[in-house]
Amino acid sequence: MQASLNVDLSRFENSFYDPGSTWVVRVLWFTIGLPLLRSAILPSPQFRCRLLRLFGAQIGPAVVIKPSFRVKYPWNLKVGRNCWFGEDAWIDNLTTVSIGDNVCISQGAYLCTGNHDWSDPAFGLVVRPISVSDGAWVGARASLAPGVVIGKGSVVGLGAVVTKSVPEFEIHCGNPAAFVRRREIVPRRQGNS
Repeated sequence: MQASLNVDLSRFENSFYDPGSTWVVRVLWFTIGLPLLRSAILPSPQFRCRLLRLFGAQIGPAVVIKPSFRVKYPWNLKVGRNCWFGEDAWIDNLTTVSIGDNVCISQGAYLCTGNHDWSDPAFGLVVRPISVSDGAWVGARASLAPGVVIGKGSVVGLGAVVTKSVPEFEIHCGNPAAFVRRREIVPRRQGNS
């Protein structure tokens, strides 16, 4: 027997949610800041970092941000040092996204901190932070769901859909993402010998 459908989106309300900044700052971000951040006309990664800092992001030194990068709310973004963000990567951060040191977020990756409760007839908002630990790599077109923690040194493969946290030094691929193998990092030799 099938349950009756009682979804009623007119009952949706998110009065509990606080985006973390005033509406004036949000308007300035979406009309001026975000278009500048995404622009290929201004190719400087340093400019993009300064722009994000101006809007409240915590960005460490030596961060490289490519054109077409998108951030919903910079004031909810914390990035360590020596990180790379590829073209079209999207940090949809209704709440905090924390990125450690030496992290690579590849082209088209999507980090999503907000979703809807499918069991709620009003489709209530669910918001959970995302954390990507030191030395991790989120591959091109990969997606991270709300509440996910990517462990130190882990790899999320090309196009993977991650709905559960990934332990340290593990490689996860597929949809849904699943363990493939441990990540072994071998130091490179210096010089030609």
